[in-house]
Amino acid sequence: MRRAPVQRRSTERLERILDACARELDEGGYERLSTRAVAVRAGVPIGSVYRFFSDKRAMTDALAHRNLDDFLDRAGVRLAEPGTGPDWRGAVDVLVDEYTAMKRTAPGFALVDFGLPGESNHDLADRLPALLGDRLTGDPAEPRLRLALVVAVEAADAALQLAFRDDPSGDAGVIAETKLLLRAYLGTVLD
Repeated sequence: MRRAPVQRRSTERLERILDACARELDEGGYERLSTRAVAVRAGVPIGSVYRFFSDKRAMTDALAHRNLDDFLDRAGVRLAEPGTGPDWRGAVDVLVDEYTAMKRTAPGFALVDFGLPGESNHDLADRLPALLGDRLTGDPAEPRLRLALVVAVEAADAALQLAFRDDPSGDAGVIAETKLLLRAYLGTVLD
């Protein structure tokens, strides 16, 4: 982002722009996304879009970061609920469930989620240790654990893309297999 909002009014304008960006992505995809269309949909002058973003790439990057923050917030709330369990295996289920819920319901998430298609998910992997806290049985500074988290996130991303490729609500069988895959792989590092 070119400029972070300072006042409440600017923050609200930025949120309207990102909401409009998400809806435009759902309707036309990334190739048809334009800053002008986003400005019209958000009900703001085009200059307001350019005040925050240099181009559509910067705008979608900001949407991806907001998606990541929303995902982590939602997962954190779920992980704090009683009955979730204190171990990392239950956390895997929560993370996959929250991701699939957002894939089904969050505007723009189906295309962008945490970054443009083909980009890495390192931001998510870097933020998982703080989210998982004591559920993570290894030292987050350990290179092997860091690598395992990156591989697990990338594997989950690929498997969940498969789950949603032909079924907009997600293939339940592929989603269940994704959870098994993650538990088996992470078990080699966390058990």
